[in-house]
Amino acid sequence: MAERPASLGEALAVARGRIPASEARMFLREVTGCSAAQVAAYPERGLDAGQAARYMALLERRAAGEPVAYLLGEREFYGRSFKVTPAVLIPRPETELIVDLVKARVAPGAAPAILDLGTGSGALAITLALELPAAQVTAVDLSPAALEVARGNAAALGARVRFVESDWFAALGAGRFEIIVSNPPYIVDDDPHLAEGDVRFEPRSALAAGPAGLDDLARIAAAAPGFLAPDGWLLMEHGYDQAAAVRGLLAAAGFVAVASARDLAGIERITFGRDPNPRC
Repeated sequence: MAERPASLGEALAVARGRIPASEARMFLREVTGCSAAQVAAYPERGLDAGQAARYMALLERRAAGEPVAYLLGEREFYGRSFKVTPAVLIPRPETELIVDLVKARVAPGAAPAILDLGTGSGALAITLALELPAAQVTAVDLSPAALEVARGNAAALGARVRFVESDWFAALGAGRFEIIVSNPPYIVDDDPHLAEGDVRFEPRSALAAGPAGLDDLARIAAAAPGFLAPDGWLLMEHGYDQAAAVRGLLAAAGFVAVASARDLAGIERITFGRDPNPRC
């Protein structure tokens, strides 16, 4: 480990070439309580031994590839801060598109039953509950550790969400939902990116899904009609090159109005369909 820095300026210098300067400044704000402007304007400001030690620990862990969100214990999603741990996938901006698509399908004053499959940190379910206060939101996850994180986030943000430990639909009984959303695992099992960057530290069970990355997407598409109310919607996030395959899965399951929406990068990221659901 490099020698502990004695000032903000020295701390930034120690990080140079090892991590981005923006991350170094973020760590300094975290350990000192300084604002971004103070970090920039007062490089001579001193660090006490505890601050320097904590900063260097963050620097070393980040230089080894550990995600910033896990180091700081939080990540923003749809303008709100969510606690995250290595037990959950780190929320990503592209998933916010699901929130926008759901809101566009809910009439003012409506109280839809919404199901979030594989909730992880709870970011999607909690955001929907807060953006649509009349909605009845249920969130499921197979991981008890993930559900603990999600429940904590719901309590901290004041969201009313029912959490269920379940392997997808298995523990849900006979309930029906107007909207089902999911950001399931969709990476190919042997994708080399699983051994690179931030994803090395994220739970593999939340990332990989079979030889084509479609196993969980296929399970959800096939089973969802049995849990949707008439004319209910299923919306699923998927990989950058999987939109056509997921549209095929929905069509095969009987969905209509099947289409994909593009994220801010122009990638078809969310595929959705409506289930006419003629069953009694």
